[in-house]
Amino acid sequence: MKYSLTIGWLYPNLMNVYGDKGNITAFLKRANWRNIETKLLKLDPGFKTSELKKCDFLLMGGAQDRQQIIVNQDLERIKIILKSKITKGIPGLFVCGGFQFLGKYYKESNGSTVKGLGIFDLYTQSPRNQSKRLIGNMAFKTNFEGNDYTIIGFENHNGRTYLGENIEPFGTIIEGSGNNGKDKTEGARFKNSFGTYSHGPILPKNPDFTDYLIGKALEVKYGKRINLKTLNNALEQRARFTIANRIGIRI
Repeated sequence: MKYSLTIGWLYPNLMNVYGDKGNITAFLKRANWRNIETKLLKLDPGFKTSELKKCDFLLMGGAQDRQQIIVNQDLERIKIILKSKITKGIPGLFVCGGFQFLGKYYKESNGSTVKGLGIFDLYTQSPRNQSKRLIGNMAFKTNFEGNDYTIIGFENHNGRTYLGENIEPFGTIIEGSGNNGKDKTEGARFKNSFGTYSHGPILPKNPDFTDYLIGKALEVKYGKRINLKTLNNALEQRARFTIANRIGIRI
């Protein structure tokens, strides 16, 4: 049977300042290497909601404040459909600003509040004392398919995110700051969607996680678990070990 996936890249021309395009490239390549047919939909402001409804996997990256204001306005238009897809289990990866948008609100350093989509039980605030940005290589422990896995990534954010009772973290910080630099949580996980501060980009550096997302997207679409062909990950593993050695951890 020939399998196919439609990937929705939310706001690629605005939310792509930290190399998040690499996440799309990794997802598409690892699917195509397995002869999985892919279609990429670039969903910029004003896109037809019918395109969003077709998607089997969603990705949104990060941006600067000016771009995020534009995106926030358009998200209000599609929030019901987006919430429905995430709640029904469509897999997704939401990085930095994209992650923050899924929460209840973002409180800026001047005290003003930007309303979020309220899909994830969390909120974000920017420190009033202009604390230093949380930036640098990072690593955190997570678990999927019953297996522990170390995610290697790179973070660059000023917002501090705090999780509520109805959502679990993506993982536990080994090295770096994660959501807020205090509680050792990194990102969030709800249904089959993941929010994270790990740019990196995260998917090229973590092939097992990429494959998990591909497999989950196929499973949700076709209603059955599909075994993926094994790929040679030697190059990706070299990248992972290089960063792990640089930050002084073992994986």
